[in-house]
Amino acid sequence: MMGPEIVGAIGLVVLVVLLFSGIWIGAAMALVGFFGYASIMGFGPAFRGIPQILFTTVGDYPMSAVPLFVFMGMLLSNTEIGKDLYESAYKLVGQLRGGLAMATVVACALFAAITGVPAPALATMGKVALPEMKKYNYDEKLSVGSIACAAPLAFVIPPSMSFIIYGILTENSIGLLFMAGIIPGILLTLLYCLVIAIITARNPQAGPPGPKTSFKEKVLSLKGTWHMILLFVLMLGGIYGGIFTPTEAGAIGGFGAVLIGLSNRRLTLKKILDALFEAGQTTAMVMLLIVGAYIFMKFMAVSKLPILLGEIAAQLPVPKMVIFTGIVVLYLILGMFLDIFSAVILTMPIIYPVALSLGFDPIWFGVVITLVIVIGVITPPVGLDCFVFSGLTGIPLSTVFSSIIPFFIADIICIIIVSSFPQLSLFIPRLMQ
Repeated sequence: MMGPEIVGAIGLVVLVVLLFSGIWIGAAMALVGFFGYASIMGFGPAFRGIPQILFTTVGDYPMSAVPLFVFMGMLLSNTEIGKDLYESAYKLVGQLRGGLAMATVVACALFAAITGVPAPALATMGKVALPEMKKYNYDEKLSVGSIACAAPLAFVIPPSMSFIIYGILTENSIGLLFMAGIIPGILLTLLYCLVIAIITARNPQAGPPGPKTSFKEKVLSLKGTWHMILLFVLMLGGIYGGIFTPTEAGAIGGFGAVLIGLSNRRLTLKKILDALFEAGQTTAMVMLLIVGAYIFMKFMAVSKLPILLGEIAAQLPVPKMVIFTGIVVLYLILGMFLDIFSAVILTMPIIYPVALSLGFDPIWFGVVITLVIVIGVITPPVGLDCFVFSGLTGIPLSTVFSSIIPFFIADIICIIIVSSFPQLSLFIPRLMQ
């Protein structure tokens, strides 16, 4: 009779085969998890226990944060908020060499702070920022790269959907994860701006400065952003102060998005219905992934394979940061061939116990994984955001992929800095505890 660890290893192999067959990742994890659990515990316990996971997972209170934050992001993206953010950033830094590209990065960072997903920034900046940079004869790769790579800042800057999913899967505080992403998100934004500054310093024609604006114009440009900043401060301030939970913050954010849309007269019934439909689609996809992951995690728990792998990793005669580097490289490789968001959910039942056995802080580890997701959504040949941006703008995919190279280097530098100095991500969360 095979031991549970062997059954777990066989389950992993079967899962990989199913993934290559083209089956949905969530469905593949659920199938392997059910039959793997049944092979160890018996079909009776499987039929009694696994259905409970469906109910408890979908009905779990923190899970309601997913549709709330997605709805908020979709609603704000349908009310042209991104255009206001870009115009404000444009007035502030547009007169600098490469300033329009920097304004795009800053606008994407601000957009990230109120949406949690990159798609709205990709769509908005593709319509607003890209034509503006073309108007001032910006290098196409610089223009495209500044949008395609800055939009995924939504995965790092709270309220980040990736932090919500990571927190749910690993049972860590979503509020602490939000706080942990603030400094790394700002750091990555600054690194992107530094990349633009270096490119335009070497080749001034790549990013000619835009028209100068007076101090008064800069101040007046902020009038289009005050409600978004207020919404962001209200949500994070409420979480930070213990006034409400991240789930309640999602509800407040959604309601605030409705008020913002009504106040600027850009919200219509059709836009609300569109936002609800898009939020429903995204939520259904995420729920399938999470439910599948929970069933697979149940199987992994009874197989004891993650514990065995964690013990092996802890006993390896190499520094733990070498193993950590191997984990990061593994995710970078997975991001080249799989949707990285799904890949993280797929592998977390194995990787997370190993990380804990090595003594890594789970909040810091979540930030690093999120930074890896930022890279994964832009790396070829399966960089999902690059495909989306190419489809939205008509720019050849080859151009989009080649434009990410300098920003990809900034991503790697950011991971190295955050990995070397964990306090950058843990400073604010520790203030909360």
